[in-house]
Amino acid sequence: MPTLEVSPVMDFQSEIYKDAYSRINAIVIEGEMEANGNYQQLAEYLSDHADQLVKLAKMENRHMKGFQACGKNLNVTPDMPFAKEFFAQLHDNFQAALAEGKIVTCLLIQSLIIETFAIAAYNIYIPVADDFARKITEGVVKDEYLHLNFGEEWLKANFETARAELEAANRANLPLVWKMLNEVEADAAVLGMAKDALVEDFMITYGEALANIGFSPRDVMKLSAQGLAAA
Repeated sequence: MPTLEVSPVMDFQSEIYKDAYSRINAIVIEGEMEANGNYQQLAEYLSDHADQLVKLAKMENRHMKGFQACGKNLNVTPDMPFAKEFFAQLHDNFQAALAEGKIVTCLLIQSLIIETFAIAAYNIYIPVADDFARKITEGVVKDEYLHLNFGEEWLKANFETARAELEAANRANLPLVWKMLNEVEADAAVLGMAKDALVEDFMITYGEALANIGFSPRDVMKLSAQGLAAA
């Protein structure tokens, strides 16, 4: 696998970089904060897995603090109001599903969509990050695969009863990913992160997760296309 080098023209102290970073940094902070709350709430519903879910929640809180430190390292104040609005629809959908006891939908949103979105973003960011942020992000992305794995394993074990709800949840939530990617395309580009690369990494990881749960290759293509149709 070829090694990607950091662009020699990347100026981490330029105003245009810091402006874009204020929103991207806020998004990863908010994403980890959302995940922390989501896993804590899921622990109350999946009592058999409460210890593991609480552990994952604490891990997400650690990640949040790491990304806060990344912003401070560049003297950037994260734009948290922007980030809260960025995640608003996924947040509302998760809370609505939780209120209805739709744990399958909650796991698809958090353990598949949000974790895969994070993994894709972190993988594309690492080669172009400043040294401090790269070290933090490399540690975080290893943990994110553990979170993805929890959702995969639970949904795989309950696939037959979860399938219909998974398909409905995918149809309702996957298109939001493309809306989110479009919203940050310009800022991500300033940081050296191409939208095409983000989309490719997300689609590969999300498709692999769906296959691991039990969907056939044809089903994976169909489910993935529901997102692309909204791109």
